[in-house]
Amino acid sequence: MSKEITSRQQDYSQWYNDLVLKGGLADYSAVRGCMVIKPYGFALWENMRDTLDKMFKDTGHMNAYFPLFIPKSFLSKEAAHVEGFAKECAVVTHYRLKNDPDGKGVIVDPEAKLEEELIVRPTSETIIWNTYKDWIQSYRDLPILVNQWANVVRWEMRTRLFLRTAEFLWQEGHTAHATQEEAEIEARKMLDVYAEFVEEFMAVPVIKGVKTESERFAGAVDTYCIEALMQDGKALQAGTSHFLGQNFAKAFDVQFLSKENKQEYVWATSWGVSTRLVGALVMAHSDDEGLVLPPRIAPLQVVIVPIYKGEEQKALIDARASEILANLKAMGIRAKYDDNDNNRPGWKFAEYELKGVPVRVTLGARDLANNQIEIARRDTKVKELIHADGISQYIDGLLLDIQNNMFKKAKAYRDEHITRADSWDEFVQLLDNKGGFILAHWDGTAETENEIKEKTKATIRCIPIDDMGLEEGVCILSGKPSTRRVLFARAY
Repeated sequence: MSKEITSRQQDYSQWYNDLVLKGGLADYSAVRGCMVIKPYGFALWENMRDTLDKMFKDTGHMNAYFPLFIPKSFLSKEAAHVEGFAKECAVVTHYRLKNDPDGKGVIVDPEAKLEEELIVRPTSETIIWNTYKDWIQSYRDLPILVNQWANVVRWEMRTRLFLRTAEFLWQEGHTAHATQEEAEIEARKMLDVYAEFVEEFMAVPVIKGVKTESERFAGAVDTYCIEALMQDGKALQAGTSHFLGQNFAKAFDVQFLSKENKQEYVWATSWGVSTRLVGALVMAHSDDEGLVLPPRIAPLQVVIVPIYKGEEQKALIDARASEILANLKAMGIRAKYDDNDNNRPGWKFAEYELKGVPVRVTLGARDLANNQIEIARRDTKVKELIHADGISQYIDGLLLDIQNNMFKKAKAYRDEHITRADSWDEFVQLLDNKGGFILAHWDGTAETENEIKEKTKATIRCIPIDDMGLEEGVCILSGKPSTRRVLFARAY
């Protein structure tokens, strides 16, 4: 096959790039650090976006849109926030071009310098909270439950398609509340929404936790996260939800008159996931033959490929395929009949395998004569001949089985790669030889956390929310007392 894929064992990074490029998800851009999301990749993102959008709306949120440009002074108002994003900001300094007097194209017009520079949105807390100041006067104006689908820019020097690019697509929720308790409940609720989506639709198991102080979102009181494990044993942060306390309300003087007739600062959250989820999907499930996509968000769930000789056979197959296709679409299944005669069936088989289409239906004249149809599933590559009667219902059930099997397989891998370490030597050996998540004791200090990171490139991915690792012990590095184990891993 012309689109040969590098094997995972040979070069995992190149394998990933091969799948993204040759699988038709994205391409490199003329703009350094940015990517072009191709139609197939964007269809995948649209399915993710539309599913999440419904989940957000089902929990009471509404969509809005805020400016791409943020006045530089806004970022200065919350100290931790500006510190966290200062090195990643793209800055607009002028508003006009003019022809070069030397005839060498266009140049920036020096007379068109902005009075105040504008920051291209790295995240929207500042511009949104400046707006909320006008929206909120009384407790009757609360809560505000707003989400925004947008693009953001964070000036990355080391980029990788979907996983880390200078510009990416995402959603960012920004909510305002009258009480601390309500805001904390909101932050945890949206973490649960993310976990439900990633597990039930992407078929990727996650661990829910809270970030350490040094890993928190800039300006947050607490950052909650979901952590997933990729097939190379590295972790990937799949979503975050932040309890912002009153930090941004105080920075932008957003107060409200409470039921007790007192002026109080608003409580806040923000939360987001991005096109990084597409990269997570690729790395969690795919194999050396191509993408493996879970049916619930695959752009194409079923493809029907005909095999025939002569127009007479083709007419019979076309009629049967049209019937099956109509039934599948009536059931809400995304299906396609590929009767393009420019490519041979063998090429089509390889192409749809590369693109990760969950189910392939092959219609041949002999099979139709025997009232049976060949079905191939992408996740296990198992082929079987199925009686033609009730084939649409069979495929519907098969899609659910593939979805469940993909989650089961990913969870088994993840669970096999959660290992306890009780000493420094054991910790290092596990990182180097096995990878995955390591549950180990930590003394709770930033100094120890940073030293572990410098020595091993492993970070504390999260402090699990559940009872995982909840036991007393001693820190693997310092030997000081520890109240629980935390989750370490090398990560993307």
